[in-house]
Amino acid sequence: MRRCLFACFPALALAACSGGGSISSGGALDAAGGTSGGGTGAVASGDASAVSGTGGAIATGGDNGAGGVVATGGVAGAGGVIATTGRAGLGGSTASGGTTGGGGAMGGSRATGGAPGTGGTVSSGGSRAAGGAAGTGGAGGTRDAGRLTDASAAGGRTGTGGTSSPPDAAGSGGSTMPPSTGAPQSKPLGYGEATTGGGAAAVVEVGSMSAMQAAIDAYAGSGGLSLRYAGRFDFGTISDPCTQWKLPAQIVEIKRKNDITIVGADGSAANFGFHIASSASNIILRNLTIALLPGGDASDAITIEGMSGGVPTNIWIDHNTLYSALVDCAGAGDTSFDGLIDIKKGADNITVSYNYLHDHGKVSLNGFSDSDTEIRHVTFHHNVFAKVGSRTPLQRGGYSHILNNLISQVSTSGINVRMNGHALVEGNYFENAKNPVTSRDSDAIGYWELRGNNITSPADFTKFGITWSASSSTPTVDATDWKTTATFPVALGYSYSVDPPQCLKDGLLAAAGAGKGLATLKCK
Repeated sequence: MRRCLFACFPALALAACSGGGSISSGGALDAAGGTSGGGTGAVASGDASAVSGTGGAIATGGDNGAGGVVATGGVAGAGGVIATTGRAGLGGSTASGGTTGGGGAMGGSRATGGAPGTGGTVSSGGSRAAGGAAGTGGAGGTRDAGRLTDASAAGGRTGTGGTSSPPDAAGSGGSTMPPSTGAPQSKPLGYGEATTGGGAAAVVEVGSMSAMQAAIDAYAGSGGLSLRYAGRFDFGTISDPCTQWKLPAQIVEIKRKNDITIVGADGSAANFGFHIASSASNIILRNLTIALLPGGDASDAITIEGMSGGVPTNIWIDHNTLYSALVDCAGAGDTSFDGLIDIKKGADNITVSYNYLHDHGKVSLNGFSDSDTEIRHVTFHHNVFAKVGSRTPLQRGGYSHILNNLISQVSTSGINVRMNGHALVEGNYFENAKNPVTSRDSDAIGYWELRGNNITSPADFTKFGITWSASSSTPTVDATDWKTTATFPVALGYSYSVDPPQCLKDGLLAAAGAGKGLATLKCK
């Protein structure tokens, strides 16, 4: 199976979209938005693919300057449900199979070429067999040069405290069953699973950064606040990204306030970021488009940060589209734009899921310096990291579960685990990435367990476009042998299913990011 480059991801701005659907506390919401017009974007070699969302689609238009338009559907408020209608494009999938015996026996068989599912469930303390039947060949997702399409396939479930053996590696193809999208998650998977946000609080619509800040400031701080952001920003008005770093930062502050949900209306867009800080806890941010922020290194799209007043806990960052531009502006250097999702100073129990993070230099920081080695627990799952420089994520200390992410076109380094941190790197799809798993640029190394990714050995590096470069820092360890350096040392404490990596390649873009009806990926 031929793996290809993401040659044309949006480099500048997503144009404003028309929104649709209604929302009420606890009610149901139809996905109904449609695209509004925009200019054509500059196209590099290979056109950006149209991707089906739920109730909307991404128009082709190359680099999303004043061009590529995102169609949008409905948005859920507190307790609301989004009706999903979109279907993912064709892609290979794997049937799930085999069950686990008491000693974790192998279940099922795998035919040549198929991307297998992981079968069986694991009871506490048990082991999970890698089973399941895999189809041979089949209709895989189409991939022209510079084009990414959609995906799918389901895996086994790991019980609390159990350990799982790696699922079979993805083959070249899969079954003829196409991937699809499913209903939104009602609660987060992973370390942030206790997050409920504003709960059943009545939804309040706000149309600007100032209106949102006023609503947060007026909120008593507990009991529930649910905001629907319907503001719009035309990123096409920013003709030169290098004008942004000299402007004042624009940040919504959420400090010492709990039980808050902020959901973007489809078609909304923000040129401001969020600072979740101090004891702010039980916070949800979903379906927001945030891009090309002013303020340079003083402005992250989303910062989650402990301060003297306490540390944030139980945070869910879900289905957001975050990007800037891969530029080094004169006088700003690599701080032309700061991070997209940065987690610092003791913030804990966080899930980062189904986000589309692209065209950005330093994407996600987990620990702001080598002295920030607080024990953090973060789950990154079903995110798309595309056309980025580094930090997918960068981790100092703590524990991260990096599950079922699509990591493509990385120019510097990908998952960088440092300062005695531990990462479980499971079921991810890597392609066209430099130094995709590494430990460098800190005083102490970190450790990883590699489990069931599309890369299974160094023999796969050429096939998937994996390259390595030496680091000038000491110590440095790279996964050039593609072996686990330390078994993940703690029980995750939650159950989950692992999607075969090929499913992510073929279909994750149908679900990840804003304007997709909060859809989830369903692998057949």
